[in-house]
Amino acid sequence: MSGLENPCLSLAIARLSAAGTDNFAIWVLKAPYPGGYVHHDSTFPQAMTQTWLSWQEMFVVGGLPHVPFSHHLPLSSPTNSNDSKIGFSSQEPSYSGRLMQHLGIDLWSWLFDAPIQNALAESRGIARGQNKPLRLRLEIRDPDLIPLPWEIMQPTVGQQAISLSQQLLFSRTTSIVDPLKPFTHSHQSLNILLVLGQDNQTTNHLQLEQEAIALEKVLKAVEPSNAVSSEAFVTPVSSHVNTLLQPTPAQLIETLESGDYNILFYAGHGEPGPDGGLLFLHGDTTMNGTELAQVLVRTQVTLAVFNACWGAQSDQVGSQAVPRSSLAEVLIHHGVPAVLGMRDSIADHEALSFIQAFAQALALRMPIDQAVAVARQKLLTLYKFNQPAWTLPVLYMHPEFEGELIKPIEEGITELPSNTLPGWVRSSTSVAFLRSLSSTAHVWQIRGGLMRVGRRQENDLVIGERWVSQQHAEIICRDQSNVPEAPSTYFLRDFSRYGTLLLSPDSKSWQKIHHQEVQLQSGVQLKFGSTEGQALEFIIETLQT
Repeated sequence: MSGLENPCLSLAIARLSAAGTDNFAIWVLKAPYPGGYVHHDSTFPQAMTQTWLSWQEMFVVGGLPHVPFSHHLPLSSPTNSNDSKIGFSSQEPSYSGRLMQHLGIDLWSWLFDAPIQNALAESRGIARGQNKPLRLRLEIRDPDLIPLPWEIMQPTVGQQAISLSQQLLFSRTTSIVDPLKPFTHSHQSLNILLVLGQDNQTTNHLQLEQEAIALEKVLKAVEPSNAVSSEAFVTPVSSHVNTLLQPTPAQLIETLESGDYNILFYAGHGEPGPDGGLLFLHGDTTMNGTELAQVLVRTQVTLAVFNACWGAQSDQVGSQAVPRSSLAEVLIHHGVPAVLGMRDSIADHEALSFIQAFAQALALRMPIDQAVAVARQKLLTLYKFNQPAWTLPVLYMHPEFEGELIKPIEEGITELPSNTLPGWVRSSTSVAFLRSLSSTAHVWQIRGGLMRVGRRQENDLVIGERWVSQQHAEIICRDQSNVPEAPSTYFLRDFSRYGTLLLSPDSKSWQKIHHQEVQLQSGVQLKFGSTEGQALEFIIETLQT
């Protein structure tokens, strides 16, 4: 199943500053049905702030606890004893499990309230009807809410957390982005550039080489027998790893430009900063997120993975978090399709377990968000629900990206031979096509009753304009087979971010269609994504019999 076709529900959270510091708007940015664009205002409850403080006291490795609203509770309210984070007594696992579950349910109840819950239920129903998973994306526009572990949200006791589900594929996103550039080639293997930067501890070259060997071994271990997947019968693609040990920025850029990588994996020291933080590559030599983004976009790296806690953290000025300053957000903003970071420090053995399961799932052609869910499940199985390991990975995905790293093997289509059509199958009496209205007119015929339009090379009609989505729209034919000699009827379905514009022959103004299906009349003009786009005319011609 192609991730390209999965229904998607995208939500956003923003602070309502005029209404008070703890008032927020929650609304739907994208829904798989026209009535799903709903809005809800909510107050962040003080009780959940207290639960969040208790959760940090139990699970956060170091640093002062993060309080979204300092007027609710003082920073000194929870203890910050390292003893409470190193181990648990015989009675503590029960408490830690309840605390993990309590905060997860509280976050779910706050986010999915009133019409937002209804939009989720309708969207899940649509996905189930299509026998596909639903993509759920969350955009957090207030930086104070980014540190919250949204990945642990769960509806009720006994139901799994949202980020563990393979039927509800969860990721974070941001809508302030540059458009994705069309991919010029399709990978059929995991081509990984493994970069080991400067550690924040004293590490000699031999230790660094040993760490690189261990990571290479894990990344290349893509045996299907070790994968937790219903698609384990799929033959895994090969994995190729090239390693750089403490490179200079010039060496890193040259390697990316001279190779053909779809994954960058970075392990090393870093710090949050206003431009996506700093990667310490070699000694005091650094590269910030904005600089890294330029080369990743230019070399068409699809996925960037950072085995470091700062990858998903916002920068801070004093006690104020800086909006859209985390490395993940900066890379997504510049057009990197997917970024995986860690919410907090992760132990080496936990990281290796996650990376191995993640690489195996990717090698089985799973979409990136599904592969993260599979790897997260392994962390939970190995290190238990009441330990923080499974909560640490944070996935950001570009709003236009559908998650495909390796194109899945599509199911074959069975067709009746043209010379053996039974009598009840009526041959087409018309032909439809799109015609360019520019000075250099081109014609694209709609074959097989379907035309897919978008920026991706897999579409039947590829339009490279920046306002056109990867999978923008499709034109489908529905024959009235019970009416002899009835003309074919064509419909346009819009899936895009910016919509499709229609100008009927008898109209003087353009009509915008967004996430809708409309019938097309012969002679209607179309523009995909913008009034500045090229105009195409839809034509139906009757065949002579």
